[in-house]
Amino acid sequence: MENKGLHEECGVFGIYSMGDIEKIAHNVYYGLYALQHRGQQSCGIAVSDRGVVESYKEMGLVGEVFNDDTLNTLKGQMAIGHVRYSKASESNNENSQPLVLRYSKGRIAISHNGSLTNAEEIRNELSHDGAMFQTQTDAELIAHIIAHQRLLVHSVEEAVINAMKKIEGAYSILVMSPQKLVAARDPLGFRPLMIGKKGESYVFASESTALDAISAEYIRDIEPGEVVVVDKDGLKSYKNNCTGKRGICIFEYIYFARPDSTIDGVGVHDARLKAGEILARRHPADADMVIGVPDSGLDAAIGYAKESGLPYGTGFVRNNYIGRTFIKPKQSERRKSIDIKLHVIEENVSGKKIVMVDDSIVRGSTCANIIRELKEAGAAEVHVRIASPTIHWPCYYGTDIPTREELTANHNTVDELCEIIGADSLGFLANEDLYELMQTEEKTFCDACFTGNYPTEIKE
Repeated sequence: MENKGLHEECGVFGIYSMGDIEKIAHNVYYGLYALQHRGQQSCGIAVSDRGVVESYKEMGLVGEVFNDDTLNTLKGQMAIGHVRYSKASESNNENSQPLVLRYSKGRIAISHNGSLTNAEEIRNELSHDGAMFQTQTDAELIAHIIAHQRLLVHSVEEAVINAMKKIEGAYSILVMSPQKLVAARDPLGFRPLMIGKKGESYVFASESTALDAISAEYIRDIEPGEVVVVDKDGLKSYKNNCTGKRGICIFEYIYFARPDSTIDGVGVHDARLKAGEILARRHPADADMVIGVPDSGLDAAIGYAKESGLPYGTGFVRNNYIGRTFIKPKQSERRKSIDIKLHVIEENVSGKKIVMVDDSIVRGSTCANIIRELKEAGAAEVHVRIASPTIHWPCYYGTDIPTREELTANHNTVDELCEIIGADSLGFLANEDLYELMQTEEKTFCDACFTGNYPTEIKE
């Protein structure tokens, strides 16, 4: 629940209908609704009817932007959708996705989740060649490169495969050409993307919970570096860019994904329970009750209570009609939303020594406010346990972690930070605990924000 200001943590969803899905846009709507937690500033759907593309996108939540009348106008045999979070400077509808572009081979539409580490280099190169840009998005850069490559090869999937050799960083993308739907995941798989099936039709989604939303069967995760294409002849896979390496963003399990999702074979709920159990062993506390900060701190709090033997209780009522705190792009809006987003249940915490479990601390201001509210409600002690290590480094793969100067862990020891936020004690996971959380002995995840060990080259 910490005020992270995370950007480009988006969600994508797509369907190629083999003729057995009616109201295809409605299915995308339900899929995006299940992915709403991944982006709450804008959303959109693009539908192709034998190459004729119609799209609709606006600022706002899925349930606010779309209605039956709008969805009924979006007809075709395939569709892609997108929910988006953006930086304040990019918070306008021209940057909403899917992007629909026209070029010599017709139209393509693209939805993207992630962040390119060589975006500036690509933009400068394309600008030098005369390219004109309508948005500030990495999706537009990827589309430009795919369109250029399409002129050199025989198919859109070949164009995507070749484009992947020119783009660097994190990307899970859906590309809709006049006849095909292509899904691709970067060679380290920073962001999730998976395949499902509904009847004879294929579905792609950022999380398994979105497949569940339309009663689609989960088939498998797309491998890092893999390109999957669906057309009238079925599904084909290309692994030209697969390296065998993996680097899923660890924050998918700590914070981003819904707990009922499974990503790359690891259940998000199970990972958060495990984080809480590890915290209880590493940082026990003399307390009366364990509570979690909604939403991503709840499962870890249950794990902590289970391992420690302390009772689990509800410390907060959450107003579900307010977007995640980090979605608010302006600091003044964040503070206001924090004040009304959580309300302490005074009778549950008054006079008690509390263990409060949260997912992370970036600057510390949000955590300090919550601790203050607990103590004003009568909590005798508040022992804070964080289900992640201390954050020391910025992220270049799509998580808008601030600069090193803004990260409180770079200026304060844990004891100093404990005093700053007003806690009675403070404990974090250790970096090595992430292997147990991910149920692996190998490095299959990216933890650069904790360690500074970036899995790809980061240019100046």
